[in-house]
Amino acid sequence: MNAPSPTLPDAAGATPVMAQFFEAKAAQPDALIFFRMGDFYELFFEDAQKAAAALGISLTARGNHGGQPIPMAGVPAHAAEAYLAKLIRAGFKVAVCDQMEDPAEARKRGSKSIVRREIVRVVTPGTLTEDGLLDARGANRLAAVAVRAGLAAIASVELSTGEVECLALDAAGLASALAALSPSEILVPDRLFADSAAAEALRSVGGFVQPMPQALAEPSASEARLKRLYGVETLDGFGALSGAEISALGLIAAHLETTQAGRLPALSAPRRIGESEVMAIDPATRASLEIERSLSGGREGSLLAAIDRTVTAPGARLLATRLARPLVEPAAIDARLDAVAYFCARRTLRQDLRGPLKSMGDMARALSRLALGRGGPRDLGCLRDGLTAGAAITRLFAAPEPLDPAPPPETAQALAALDLAVQPGLSELRDMLAGGLGDELPAQARDGGFVAPGVRPELDQARALRDDSRKVIAGLEAQLARESGVALKIRHNAVLGYFVEASAKAAEPLMRAPLNATFIHRQTLANQVRFTTVELAELDARIAQAAERTLAMEVAAFEAWREAACRQAPAIQAAAFAAASLDVASGLAEWADEAGATRPVVDRSCVFEAVAARHPVVEAAVRKAGEPFTPNDCRLDGAGAGAARLSIVTGPNMAGKSTFLRQNALLCVLAQAGSFVPAQGLRLGVVDRLFSRVGAGDDLARGRSTFMAEMVETAAILTQATPRSFVILDEIGRGTATYDGLAIAWACAEALHETNRCRALFATHYHELAVLEDRLPHVANLSMRAKEWKGDLIFLHEAGPGPADRSYGVQVAKLAGVPAPVVARARQVLDRLEREQGAPAHLEDLPLFALAVAEPESQGPSVVEEALRALDLDGMSPREAMDALYRLKGQLAP
Repeated sequence: MNAPSPTLPDAAGATPVMAQFFEAKAAQPDALIFFRMGDFYELFFEDAQKAAAALGISLTARGNHGGQPIPMAGVPAHAAEAYLAKLIRAGFKVAVCDQMEDPAEARKRGSKSIVRREIVRVVTPGTLTEDGLLDARGANRLAAVAVRAGLAAIASVELSTGEVECLALDAAGLASALAALSPSEILVPDRLFADSAAAEALRSVGGFVQPMPQALAEPSASEARLKRLYGVETLDGFGALSGAEISALGLIAAHLETTQAGRLPALSAPRRIGESEVMAIDPATRASLEIERSLSGGREGSLLAAIDRTVTAPGARLLATRLARPLVEPAAIDARLDAVAYFCARRTLRQDLRGPLKSMGDMARALSRLALGRGGPRDLGCLRDGLTAGAAITRLFAAPEPLDPAPPPETAQALAALDLAVQPGLSELRDMLAGGLGDELPAQARDGGFVAPGVRPELDQARALRDDSRKVIAGLEAQLARESGVALKIRHNAVLGYFVEASAKAAEPLMRAPLNATFIHRQTLANQVRFTTVELAELDARIAQAAERTLAMEVAAFEAWREAACRQAPAIQAAAFAAASLDVASGLAEWADEAGATRPVVDRSCVFEAVAARHPVVEAAVRKAGEPFTPNDCRLDGAGAGAARLSIVTGPNMAGKSTFLRQNALLCVLAQAGSFVPAQGLRLGVVDRLFSRVGAGDDLARGRSTFMAEMVETAAILTQATPRSFVILDEIGRGTATYDGLAIAWACAEALHETNRCRALFATHYHELAVLEDRLPHVANLSMRAKEWKGDLIFLHEAGPGPADRSYGVQVAKLAGVPAPVVARARQVLDRLEREQGAPAHLEDLPLFALAVAEPESQGPSVVEEALRALDLDGMSPREAMDALYRLKGQLAP
């Protein structure tokens, strides 16, 4: 994070306003202070310099301190969200210091009193709640890591929805678990950075890492903060939390106390997740398989983008979470698959459901903003519309077709959470909001105008006076002009309120008897004179009071509704999750229908049996281009009974080896996430850990070459893979000398087969590995087929048994556009090597500078082409043409 320097000028001699700034800065020295000054948020000193550079705004000066101008930059308050978003993305933390009273209230304490200001929140990457600062379809998690007595724990909160989770795990699993959460901000006790393994795990995940004092992670202090956060006397209701889990949750509680300035968010009880409940996917594997993001960093081109047919933002977030953390319990997986199958079989119901879902809104995020005091009437409107749509959804399922089976448990539970008939609290809230809120809702309660007419008679009366003031003022203006005989106008400004104004000449009669008894002089300007009357002053007071009373009554109504919504927080959160789960199940059914996906069979065996499987992302891309995708079978068995445990995959570059490897790994992710799969059939024994070593890339920031990075990832696989794991390896050992690489690849294949005993696909160009099929009992060869036709290489993209007969590297070089002389020379060298296998030293016998004189495959016309060009086709008889054709055929090379 680009934290500003905590050093500030001495506060001695500061003006009252700057003294407030120094006080706020002392409370949050590592944050930029957004200091509210009327309609602007202003930044001073180094904060201003850093913000001006990051935002591209002007750096000016405001007053002096210590004999020097004070650097100042400012942003309009109404556009503050956009600037906050830029600063957070740039790595800054921002403390918002707001005005806590109206200037008029401050003046009541004395003419020299200043407006009271306080820090109302500290904005960090993991504590965002505003729609303008968040990705609607992506989660924004704050995570905390703690390690105690050799055991680790990760706690996470999605502050914008109130979801809280904690996970106890072995310290070796930190990287995989954090990668699955993909937090925006990670809280870490400062002592943990001395643990090299933990520090490496944090670096591999990315995101902003926030060091925290170790004292905040102590279990006793953490327990006390958790009790305050949830308002409970004991944590027993949350289950038997370990010391590490309490420490991690306590770090989050401490961070929320600081950043939310004492406001309590609407949080769910911590949901405990066991390390063995989800498939472990390390950061490198997650990136190479492009599960949630493509290698370019965007969502497009990822597995998530290819299958996402959700119509709500909460549904999209839930789908991403399920793909990020596939389950490993077959019963739980089947419960999700049952819901998808239910909607696959009911297309009409599925289509009817998507309409109400689209009008649900994001109730969980709206509730969170309301609980934190950042919400407005639109958030109440979101709750109203969401609960109304939920009731419409339950009506869709109220009259099933005759003999139609009941919805599966996951769907039934979702419908129960949305059914207002069995949720009296939600029904009452919906009715209250439906009757009380108007149609046009402002973003903030202070803007007014959101309470529907007829809700409160006294509010309607105050509105009438406020809204009819123009007519009343116009009537009084006409009356005064008629009675005085003077051309005058009634005007208004913020200082005088309503006043009578006339030109200097016309005003002379108003200043003499008898009119001066009615018109009271207020102000003389160069060309105008201003007056008031007793009636106008009384009317001015009534109008001002009516506007204030109107807004006060509307704000009071908003607060009452906000508190009522917060009292129903658990039920609202349950309804929001229910709608999201229906969206995910129906969306996956929609994709399965489009893609021709089928339901997988997931059990506790060690079998992987895919029939006519396809890569979901690549298939979608080639379909857009109007081309077919070639499906392939794949059979593996960790027990080695029905199929090989390890398959050696060979074949030319561009033939589809990497696609074949990735598609089978993605089938595991989809199936265990609870989705149908793009295949004619899939039987999968649950995978506990998924590993992928595909592609090459260096890590210059940590001083690692491509080969070193490859070996680090390979080492992780060989030390962590279990008999239930699924491993795909592509081109292990290619980053070093040929014999070294072959030796490493050979040893890795043996280790996977003999030691890890996991299901594995091993793609390689080392054809020597093909002999492992004869040497190891559970190894089989597969190859990606290709054919040569008239000198061109044609890729069939088919996986078949047996090793590849050739690498076809020279042909691929030709397809890539390598110059013809280079291709010809490569063929010449290849022919020599193939004739003299086992004698690589003979390369030195090749003619020096042979490349300079080597001719490409075809230099000039052939004999047949010359003879064909010499023929006079127009002057030949049919018999002569036939004879010429036979002569040409005879000249062809045998």
